[in-house]
Amino acid sequence: MRVHVKLFATLAKLVPDTVAGVPFDVELPAAAMVAALAGHLRLPAAEVNIVFVNARARPLDWVLQPDDEVGIFPPVGGG
Repeated sequence: MRVHVKLFATLAKLVPDTVAGVPFDVELPAAAMVAALAGHLRLPAAEVNIVFVNARARPLDWVLQPDDEVGIFPPVGGG
């Protein structure tokens, strides 16, 4: 199945040929979870902080559906 992914901030630097906030398509097996997507992209677990699926915050064990839009954010800091 195909999902549409946006990586934000420093995560985009971890996946070749991606730009922060610009969507790209990823092919996954049917019924893959968000964690499988992160693994497929080789994102370090400690760098995946918040995931949105179709504009709603979801856990890593959320089962993805074809054509879902997934946004992945790293931990952020500020002051």
